[in-house]
Amino acid sequence: MGRVFLEHLGGIRLFNCGQCQTNLTNRNQLISTRFTGATGRAYLFKRVVNLTFSNVQERVMLTGRHMVRDVMCKNCNAKLGWMYEYATDEQQKYKEGRVILEYALISEVEGFPESSTPTH
Repeated sequence: MGRVFLEHLGGIRLFNCGQCQTNLTNRNQLISTRFTGATGRAYLFKRVVNLTFSNVQERVMLTGRHMVRDVMCKNCNAKLGWMYEYATDEQQKYKEGRVILEYALISEVEGFPESSTPTH
């Protein structure tokens, strides 16, 4: 098996896999903290990297019927949340293509400021 290629979005506040600390996203990608998952609080993000996806499943949630995929860490395969593929309710369409990460399964850590001048 080859080496796993991992992306890093950078940023001052980072969200990592709770198991292996692989970077997943940053605070700039956060849409909402007002979601609930199987483990409690969950966050909705615009863009998340370093994930693998399950097959599409239909789930009936508090906000209606959705087609979703479970998302797992690309590095350690820990389940982290889900991605919305399709929402049947017109008011829920904003979730399509977005990712839910369950707060209990991730860690929030300090990142690093963007540098405008290259360092050598």
